[in-house]
Amino acid sequence: MNIEIYLDANATSPVLPAAIEAATAAMGECFGNPSSSHASGLRARALREAARAAARRVIGAPAGRVMFNSGATEGIQTAVLSALCAVRERRARGEACGDLLLYGATEHKAVPESLAHWNRLLGTGLELRALPVDADGRHRLDVLRELAPRAALVCTMAANNETGVVSDLAAIESVLIETASPALWMVDCVQALGKLALALAGTRIDYAPFSGHKLYAPKGIGMLYVREGAPYTPLMCGGGQEEGQRSGTENMAGIAAFGAVLAALERGDTFRSHEELLACRARLVQALRAAFPDIAFNAPLDHALPTTLNFSVPGASSSDLLEIFDAAGVRVSAGSACSAAKAAPSYVLDAMGLPVERSASAVRMSFGPLVDEATIDRACARIARCGRALAMSVLAPSPLLGGVGLAQLDAEGKTGWLLFDAAARSCIAIDPPAAQAARTAHMLRAGGYRLLAALHTGMDDAGAAALGRAFGGAAGWPAASASIEFGGALLTRVEHGGGDVYLFGTRDAPRFVFAGGREVWPELAQGALCCRADSERPVALAASAPLGEEGMELDSAAAMDWLEQHPDALVVDVRDLREHGAGEARLHGRPAQNLPLARLAEHASHFLAGDTRPLLFVCRSGARSLRAARLLRRLGRSHTWCLAGGVALAH
Repeated sequence: MNIEIYLDANATSPVLPAAIEAATAAMGECFGNPSSSHASGLRARALREAARAAARRVIGAPAGRVMFNSGATEGIQTAVLSALCAVRERRARGEACGDLLLYGATEHKAVPESLAHWNRLLGTGLELRALPVDADGRHRLDVLRELAPRAALVCTMAANNETGVVSDLAAIESVLIETASPALWMVDCVQALGKLALALAGTRIDYAPFSGHKLYAPKGIGMLYVREGAPYTPLMCGGGQEEGQRSGTENMAGIAAFGAVLAALERGDTFRSHEELLACRARLVQALRAAFPDIAFNAPLDHALPTTLNFSVPGASSSDLLEIFDAAGVRVSAGSACSAAKAAPSYVLDAMGLPVERSASAVRMSFGPLVDEATIDRACARIARCGRALAMSVLAPSPLLGGVGLAQLDAEGKTGWLLFDAAARSCIAIDPPAAQAARTAHMLRAGGYRLLAALHTGMDDAGAAALGRAFGGAAGWPAASASIEFGGALLTRVEHGGGDVYLFGTRDAPRFVFAGGREVWPELAQGALCCRADSERPVALAASAPLGEEGMELDSAAAMDWLEQHPDALVVDVRDLREHGAGEARLHGRPAQNLPLARLAEHASHFLAGDTRPLLFVCRSGARSLRAARLLRRLGRSHTWCLAGGVALAH
């Protein structure tokens, strides 16, 4: 579990050792400026031109422009600027040039954003139109045939970064030729380099941007191909570097590193073959199907890169899966790294017409052509572990308390609660968030739970109604009854503040009060924990005064010292039970006891009145452990800390 399995190569890649050596040499003995005329400059210039020559041979472009730049985004901007300046000039001459900027509906966001930006700045007033794709993710050629005569610029990609779907560029080219389209054509080749055969000079493609860091070169280096005769306008002017095509002193370390990667591609002795990559992917597919029997692959494998998989697992969100994989030491993503900081439905999968539940739960797994069998072996073993972890019930009895459990349900800023009796496999939901109703229903069914009642406190009944419908119309509060017996205790309803408040516990000593967003009088349930709709504001009735947060967060070094000073301390992992099952958390060798954040309210009384040991909460990134420490501090518990940055940054 100490070895990281990196399966997010479509986002970025490690740097090839030969590329590191080349970059180091370019910063050492070959540090000269390629624009200088002395010997040091000539050596740098020779290095640059050797890299350019290798690039031409690899992408099949003996003619035309091949210039180095900072990466694909700059290349896209340059291509769009060049095309729109040409359109404006053609218009001025009275030539027909089209009125549409046509881009694939699954393009990287850099493309439509660049089109809109330069269309506005240059005042060309062209209409942006998304070219739809079919269910396989390939461009609709019938729509292209209809629109091509009106297109001024067509933007497609060689292979999609999220799904790996390979575009039928030959068919697109045929349509553009058959319709005598005036359009210039840009093809995003970022994911194609090293994975697909390229022969750009033999095509109608006018512009092709590339990015080095997607294929073992450093970040900050890329290149742009421009077909011979295609219009070109520099994005940056100044000292006239790159033969006046792209001003600014060249990134020679980046060019040298990229050149080393291109040379390795040309030699054919470094990266694995297409057939070998297909075999690696087949092993991952087999492992995923064994681990997640209901898995759905979101793109046809026959039309995808051999290095990319995109899949969904029914009942599991992207966040669920990412957290489990990350806990197992497997790095995957929910889509484009440029837009996946927060898991959300994929616009790529939406464009393919996939159901929203699959679009919102998609995971991308991608590897590079340097992958070896040992990595695939470890990945398959970890995938199996992730499958077992996902199957774990998150509604397990508490090893500390036993009896009825309490789980917190959070979604879109709303908080609900779930009382559950693991022995009887029954539960009662109170104010469940509507946005989480489907997931909650799936979780309960997967655990074999019966929903006895879906209740609300009068603030918002949409969630209770949605969850009730998911269980065939589960009942609300039973008529003519003041209380419900549940798990050997009572759930009692009390009218309070213009709505319903629910008390759970014994008649004389309630443990929990569910009050929605209302303030609750201490006399209503002395000593109970008030479970509010605002999960950040728990209230312990008649508890100690809230404590401040100064000094509550410890970085990794401070945490090590703290553990030495508190040998009796309890390290608590507040990640989800399934994350813990996929990979146990340890802090400087100390194992952590798992107590999911969603179950912390259930255990608050235990830590307030029972277990007084110093507590150090940990999680993956530090966000959940901060919430846990903050909650207990606000309830008046001293000797409570959290690990800043999470175990991901601990060393």
